[in-house]
Amino acid sequence: MPATRTLTMNDGRTIPAIGFGTYLVPDAEAPRITREAVGIGYSLVDTAAFYGNEPGVAEGLDGRDDVFVTTKLWRDDLGFDSALRAFDRSLARLGRDSVDLYLIHWPMPSLGRYVDAWKALVRLRDEGRARSIGVSNFGPDHLRAIMDATGVVPALNQVELHPGFQQRALRDFHAAHGIVTQSWGPLGQGTLLADPEIVRIAEARGCSPAQAILAWHLHHGLAVIPKASSRDRLAANLAAGQAALEAEDIAAIDALDDPAGRLGPDPDRL
Repeated sequence: MPATRTLTMNDGRTIPAIGFGTYLVPDAEAPRITREAVGIGYSLVDTAAFYGNEPGVAEGLDGRDDVFVTTKLWRDDLGFDSALRAFDRSLARLGRDSVDLYLIHWPMPSLGRYVDAWKALVRLRDEGRARSIGVSNFGPDHLRAIMDATGVVPALNQVELHPGFQQRALRDFHAAHGIVTQSWGPLGQGTLLADPEIVRIAEARGCSPAQAILAWHLHHGLAVIPKASSRDRLAANLAAGQAALEAEDIAAIDALDDPAGRLGPDPDRL
């Protein structure tokens, strides 16, 4: 079993660099796949209220307290009081007294409620029920707004990030404030697995294209939460840290960046 790499967040807590993402995992399948993931060595499981699988993830964890659990506040519950209520519902579905990391899933600037939601997360952190707090899909302007309003810097920002959309300016902002960057869709939703340059690098280094891409993320100090539905693929993703990429490999993958390569929604347009 490969050793789990960790990253240190700005609140002093550590987070596993590779986790198991559960987006699009049906609740009925979540117990089995979560159980398999932690059984082969995953020490982080990422879920969300919107995914509808918090109960299944809880069943798969079977009360284990040695797994880092992340869940998220859905956009319908942005606001102070509504965020507190939504957090209580997530805890109930997870069967836990606290979570390791609680994130605002989307800022939804058109609603104008994410700053109040952040204030609620600060309260949850101060109460010890959310051990760390962060955000997802926030850009620099959204981050500045919550930091200016509370003086509290998110521990982590989970954003779309892959070789085809590398978010370099946002990563620089994170680095300046000690915010961990966690990549969702780290494989470009599968679109990059057949990229000729990725395939060439994988063949040269004796790894799979997915492992080459995940190793690139880890090289840049990014956390990743790839999804997998089979035990073999779960194990392969977890072993990505063992892939030995050379400097020229990293440079070649860096060159795949496309500022227009976003595959998911643009947070500024929601």
